[in-house]
Amino acid sequence: MSLFNPAPETNTTTRAVAAPLAERMRPRSLDEFLGQEHLLGPGKPLRVQIERDDANSMIFWGPPGVGKTTLAKIIADTTKATFIEFSAVLAGIKEIKQVMADAEKAASWGTRTILFIDEIHRFNKAQQDAFLPSVERGSIRLIGATTENPSFEIIAALLSRCRVYTLKALTDAQVVALLERALTDSERGLGAQHLTAVESALELLASYASGDARNGLNALEVAAKLAAESPARAITREIATEALQQRVLMYDKQGEEHFNLISALHKSIRNSDADASMYWLGRMLQAGEDPLYVARRLVRMAVEDIGLAAPEALHITLAARDTMEFLGSPEGDLALAEAAVYLALAPKSNALYTAYGEVLADIESTRQEPVPLHLRNAPTKLMKELDYGKGYQYAHDVEGRVADMECLPESLAGRRYYHPTQEGREKLLAQRMEEIHRIREAKKSAKDD
Repeated sequence: MSLFNPAPETNTTTRAVAAPLAERMRPRSLDEFLGQEHLLGPGKPLRVQIERDDANSMIFWGPPGVGKTTLAKIIADTTKATFIEFSAVLAGIKEIKQVMADAEKAASWGTRTILFIDEIHRFNKAQQDAFLPSVERGSIRLIGATTENPSFEIIAALLSRCRVYTLKALTDAQVVALLERALTDSERGLGAQHLTAVESALELLASYASGDARNGLNALEVAAKLAAESPARAITREIATEALQQRVLMYDKQGEEHFNLISALHKSIRNSDADASMYWLGRMLQAGEDPLYVARRLVRMAVEDIGLAAPEALHITLAARDTMEFLGSPEGDLALAEAAVYLALAPKSNALYTAYGEVLADIESTRQEPVPLHLRNAPTKLMKELDYGKGYQYAHDVEGRVADMECLPESLAGRRYYHPTQEGREKLLAQRMEEIHRIREAKKSAKDD
């Protein structure tokens, strides 16, 4: 059957009910489309191309959930073209040739075809080459969507025949607007359920979406089901948090005493008690505990409770693990005892452990911003034209080997996670961090003057 034959009729009401919220709320026109103002605002390049019915092929490059597929469908509808959606994950050369043949026939009948290829970067060179003749003749208008850099993933011959448009992740405010629209839309959204939502709940859902409209709407759909079962029928921050929970696999328990003993060992080491550390280690090994389990826990203690105050602790615990694997028990037990005593007597610091916890908290609670342009490499012409690498300062070429350059995303600029203690090696690291801070501040002051 030709891809241009009409699909069998289905019950549209049933399909609408069954479809996920994100699919039901897909924008149907440019007026409904939210975001990408740099491309779709009045007089902007993509908007002009659509309004002029420009027949050029194009590549949409951007993160998931920003509207690449939706834009392609809107373009097809606006320009009255036949829309064929093609997945690079499922299709091969045979399917490509069939599509091209059908498109050629349609063109001879005066029908225009837009061929949308999702994840076009997954096509190999031979598959991408197969599109070239039809693209050059204009029998199809190719629109490819990719989350990968087209400079690397799309062959040069095809890339030169397409315009590349870079789509950006949605802002939190834009995602909130989409969620509010879905809550009140009675035709396609959740309006018929008459739910309410507190602003902070929607902001939380938007934050976790990290600019992905699909993620935000999927989370809202879960939250709505939970809210519908509550007396207030309201999406609160608590319900939003519950909707975003991730399942965590529980550790396979081996009895309470197992956990009591490992807790005693860990806390004895943390409290710098070498004798108690050896005692609890011996108790575990004599009770038949897996020595490699103990070795793994000692490695964990080295990075959690000692860290950079004595960075060699990590090497010692890893060496103890290797020794246990090489010798086995009982000879290898001494290597574990040696590591435990060293950890107990080493200077303690949980500064790195705390710092990394704060990093993870920020990653969870803030949107995942793109890497600043000045920190990106620009090995291709396209990337240079998009200002990749612009403003980057090579530290080895500046005084003090420290550049006055922000390396965190804009929303986290100036954030400090690691606060070294005055214990062991960290005392030297603290001095070095202060030195770097002074150099950077001096350069900022000089620039301001």
